[in-house]
Amino acid sequence: MTDGTSPGLDTPASAGDPPYLQLQGVTKQYGSLVANDDVSLSVGRGEVVGLLGENGAGKSTLMKVAYGLVRPDTGTLSLDGRPRTLGSPREARAAGIGIVTQEFSLVETMTVTENVALATMPLGRVDLAAARARVLSTLDETGVDLDPDAPVEALSIGERQRVEIVKALVHECRILILDEPTAVLVPQDVEALFSTVTRLRSAGLGVLFVSHKLREVERICDRVVVLRRGRVVAERPIGDVDARTLAALMMGDAEPPSTAAAGALGATDEPAPEEQPHAARQDGPARPRLAVADLTLVRSGRRVLDDVALEVGPGEILGVAGVSGNGQTELLEALAGTATPSGGRIELDGHDITGADVPARLERGLGRLTEDRRASVVGTMTVEDNLVLEDLARFTRRAGLLDRGAVRAHAEELIARYAIRARPTDRVATLSGGNMQKVLLARALARRPRVLLAAQPTRGLDVGAYAYVHEQLLALRNEGTGVLLISEDLDELLALADRLVVLLRGRVVGALDRADATPQRLGLLMTGGEAA
Repeated sequence: MTDGTSPGLDTPASAGDPPYLQLQGVTKQYGSLVANDDVSLSVGRGEVVGLLGENGAGKSTLMKVAYGLVRPDTGTLSLDGRPRTLGSPREARAAGIGIVTQEFSLVETMTVTENVALATMPLGRVDLAAARARVLSTLDETGVDLDPDAPVEALSIGERQRVEIVKALVHECRILILDEPTAVLVPQDVEALFSTVTRLRSAGLGVLFVSHKLREVERICDRVVVLRRGRVVAERPIGDVDARTLAALMMGDAEPPSTAAAGALGATDEPAPEEQPHAARQDGPARPRLAVADLTLVRSGRRVLDDVALEVGPGEILGVAGVSGNGQTELLEALAGTATPSGGRIELDGHDITGADVPARLERGLGRLTEDRRASVVGTMTVEDNLVLEDLARFTRRAGLLDRGAVRAHAEELIARYAIRARPTDRVATLSGGNMQKVLLARALARRPRVLLAAQPTRGLDVGAYAYVHEQLLALRNEGTGVLLISEDLDELLALADRLVVLLRGRVVGALDRADATPQRLGLLMTGGEAA
């Protein structure tokens, strides 16, 4: 803030000015892993630059270099054409670089103003009146809609993100790094974010927009840089590329990617015919595979599940939408048998499994893909042993020893069938997230479940693994299995689900057929509004 009361936003740069932020020849290596390999990137005033890449492409390391969290092995960082060394985030903020990550750093019991003051004021006595004036000035100049006196605990996820943006701007921010900024937002909040970014660009701020969602990058960015395996493989004006080309560049395809892969990235609005969601294939009424009635779960005196009722039919994917923390995890735990309901009834193919333990549910035909994949495997054990963990009786001899030959043959078959890039003897802890998820998927599907519980099945996966998991879930549905899909990714739910329900504060507040579901209607239900 040049005058101590307003954010340091400049008019857009003229053509001859150097970019405000420029990284040149940045290389960073961790052991044998080259995270960034001779990367160059620039962001000018009044410009939104998209940084695209799969997981592991090097985006996070490059952001850390730009924000002073990591020092590169080689390469330079320049601000306004002058080389700088940023040894810490404090130095980066002082130089005019701000960042908003997916994990917010806010004190919920404090107000917006108090949170901004906590992040920006020097140690000692805090002048809240001055802090409030700075917040109001920033809100006025940027058009961000926030009540400076509202407690953070009363704010929506989108509003909390705006608090983080304000925290960055009052540091005289001239370059704002947004790390996957829409990952936690409902559609209405995405629109508000884009409006904010547009106003910041008009005011002369430079924005580095880090994402893997191609529609969003096409819509908001002026220029795009694509990373793959730590290297820049493309840098183009956004008008010179389309989403399929960007998807191919991200994935390393010589040709544009398949519809499934492109859809996983948002590169197309049309799934392939065989991938279209459909209603359960039945000649008449069929008994539901999974039926839940009046399911209640109380923890610490609070109802985290409140009279939940839902059904999943044979050959159907039921999507469960909701903002994180509204009962999705507890629903999975209650259905899987790792949490004991306080009331209600759970039936699997007409059998009451409410009081059954986990092994009994597995035996009845329940499969599960939990949201924490690392907690679902034993990292120190081999791939082949992890693949039989839920079916040990089948591979145990009379003496109580595993039939190692049968275990190995089983692993080799599943590794080939599910394209797992690993050997049977590799420790699971050494696998990528995508291959670890394939191990879990193979383990669950090898038992031919009647119902599959899938929670956040593609979270953290790269594009290829994302598309592969979708293909397997659709194939499973087409074979007659009932799938309960819990996801915070609305694109995923709308691509896969035949019907959707929305959880809010542990209650089902809406149910929609896929044909009637839109991101906007789901977003309204997720935030307590009425579906139009």
